[in-house]
Amino acid sequence: MLQEAELLLQQGFSRLEINNEIKKIDELLKENEPVSCENATCNIVIDRATVINDEDNISRIADSVQTAFFEGHGQCIVKIYEGDSVVEEHFSNLFEADGIEFEEPSVHMFSFNNPVGACPTCEGYGKVIGIDEDLVIPNKSLSIYQDAVACWKGDKMKEWKDELVNAAEKFNFPIHKPFYELTREQRLLLWTGNKYFQGLHGFFKMLEENAYKIQYRVMLSRYRGKTDCPDCQGTRLKKEAGYVKVGEQSIQDLVLLPINELTPFFTTLTLSEYEAQVAERILTEINNRLDFLNDVGLGYLSLNRLSSSLSGGESQRINLATSLGSSLVGSMYILDEPSIGLHSRDTDRLIRVLRKLQKLGNTVIVVEHDEEIIRAADEIIDIGPLAGRLGGEVVFQGTHDELEHSEESMTAKYLTGREKIEIPKSRRKWNNFIEVTGARENNLRNIDVKFPLNTICVVTGVSGSGKSSLVTKVLYPALAKMFGGFSEKTGQHDQIRGDFNLITSVEFVDQNPIGKSSRSNPVTYLKVYDEIRKLYSELQSSKYNGFKPSHFSFNIEGGRCEECQGEGEITVEMQFMADIHLMCESCKGKRFRDEVLEITYEGKNIFDILDLTVNEAIDFFSSQLSTSAKKIAKMLKPLQDVGLGYVKLGQSSSTLSGGESQRIKLASFLAKEKGTPSLFIFDEPTTGLHFHDIRKLLASFNALIARGHSIIIIEHNLDVIKCADWVIDLGPEGGKDGGRLIFEGRPEDLVNVPESYTGASLKGKL
Repeated sequence: MLQEAELLLQQGFSRLEINNEIKKIDELLKENEPVSCENATCNIVIDRATVINDEDNISRIADSVQTAFFEGHGQCIVKIYEGDSVVEEHFSNLFEADGIEFEEPSVHMFSFNNPVGACPTCEGYGKVIGIDEDLVIPNKSLSIYQDAVACWKGDKMKEWKDELVNAAEKFNFPIHKPFYELTREQRLLLWTGNKYFQGLHGFFKMLEENAYKIQYRVMLSRYRGKTDCPDCQGTRLKKEAGYVKVGEQSIQDLVLLPINELTPFFTTLTLSEYEAQVAERILTEINNRLDFLNDVGLGYLSLNRLSSSLSGGESQRINLATSLGSSLVGSMYILDEPSIGLHSRDTDRLIRVLRKLQKLGNTVIVVEHDEEIIRAADEIIDIGPLAGRLGGEVVFQGTHDELEHSEESMTAKYLTGREKIEIPKSRRKWNNFIEVTGARENNLRNIDVKFPLNTICVVTGVSGSGKSSLVTKVLYPALAKMFGGFSEKTGQHDQIRGDFNLITSVEFVDQNPIGKSSRSNPVTYLKVYDEIRKLYSELQSSKYNGFKPSHFSFNIEGGRCEECQGEGEITVEMQFMADIHLMCESCKGKRFRDEVLEITYEGKNIFDILDLTVNEAIDFFSSQLSTSAKKIAKMLKPLQDVGLGYVKLGQSSSTLSGGESQRIKLASFLAKEKGTPSLFIFDEPTTGLHFHDIRKLLASFNALIARGHSIIIIEHNLDVIKCADWVIDLGPEGGKDGGRLIFEGRPEDLVNVPESYTGASLKGKL
């Protein structure tokens, strides 16, 4: 102890308190007697002061308290002497309660992207490879007694089910109730078990213990899949983050709430006077950002929603909310179709958001086809009059009132009604259908929906109402697996039934690119390029040079430019900067050898053909006498029919928009002469389309129906909805207030449904 006392003296401390008696350290050292604190209370005396309300005195006491906390490892004792009485107060700056010391919170502790806050089990992903409940219980309409648990079937494994069935009455477990009707507690009990039966966790633990036997290894692999992390329950944060609560709610609780429920939580949050001062600026920022997300129509999303699961329109509106949150002034915002994926009900809200940006002192330029946004604009610039070589001119610039008098503008013709998308004279009748029962994926509320065949069926509803969950997560995967195709996990539902003999396949036509390579283009996707190369190889000059069809491909050695490998450009890698793309000096960007480019057909070489637009190519080939040329023109016609006459034959697929890619896929199906009856599912095919293009698109849909196919469309566009034979409307709102079947029937009857926002918007169109 004397050595420690000597060290304290060197550090500037002069006194110790031993058994409530203050002693000077230097006197203890002079006495040279051993001092033991084993059976005594020893404290360092940091400072002694008289309580005076003086600024210097307060500063001195504050410094002393800080020193006490440091030397006492977070503990500080204050003794107040009043005459003969002593009041002793204990203080701590540690993050602890009830004797338990907790990790001191930091910003990183609440981030799953940081190792400090990420759940150690799943490393912040929220998913782990484990036992997948959907594989263990594939048909959730069955009860436990009806063998809902797939792994408890068979003579041997049946013992596990019998154990539960025989003991169920002792703890009131409903063995005859369908699995999807069980409460959360009952489902959890099925996994964890109790003293009467071993649950599914016990069953799979047994399999793992016997994994040296091949049959058990096979069984384990059959039920493995990505499942919610058992430690964080999919919230991605470590459990310590949940100990910190604001308004009795942890951050894990808050991120699971939809934004429109999170907003009232923060606006009504009750804090003490000190807490309110600390949190004032933070709460202002939080409330502003939540308001912006609500303003752009994303109130149904939760904060932990994966960005990969968002639609293009949702992503764009989140960027828009970010821009609003930055409160920039004097900036120019350029928005490319912000109304994508937005229901007509929410367009007004979007316009108000754009107005708010403008009133802050910004300039807002919007590339848009939506009628309401066009009408709300201060200045309209119309490019046209048509597309491709027939476009590229400014046909009008001015206000909306001036636009209506324009004779050249195609937009003006549709806005004034001089041109319009006609309502069908009659709706197609149907008897055959496919029905999904008990759909419960995401926010769907155990609904039964019939999808008619040999018709145009439109699924509509506000954003977040459950359209994609029903069609792309439940219907499409279930049908794809039924027809032998590979598909992702099927969403929760009871069963799918109907007239499957009337369709032979299901095609999901989305807006994903037709190819990710720069070598992919529309003519290769439609197999037209094969015919063009064949035509060039049959020319006399090709035969003389020994050129085959492969010589007219920029993907194969022989005819392509070897300097750039047929790319037309040289890529210079810049390591830490973006790559530089330079035109190939050898072929001057034409992608072929000079000998190949010397072969011409009616004055055009292979590069000239690829540089033609679809419209130009059809005119060129249809004017020729050869059968091959006529065939090429016929194969290109579907591209023109779906409104892609302006696209160049050799245009790289990476430069095509999502809507263009979707229409190229549609054209490929139209190009098939004899196709067996299929079910086509389109996800918002009007994205990026003008009124005139939508009219062409509807004609293409009718052509598919005429060939015996069936069509289901997820859509917000009112012109498509009014032309449908059958409408399925979900809602009434998004998120947890959606997922209900509002209406099934003809568009004319939808307008009479008071709770349907789609019906209210559709009235003006019918």
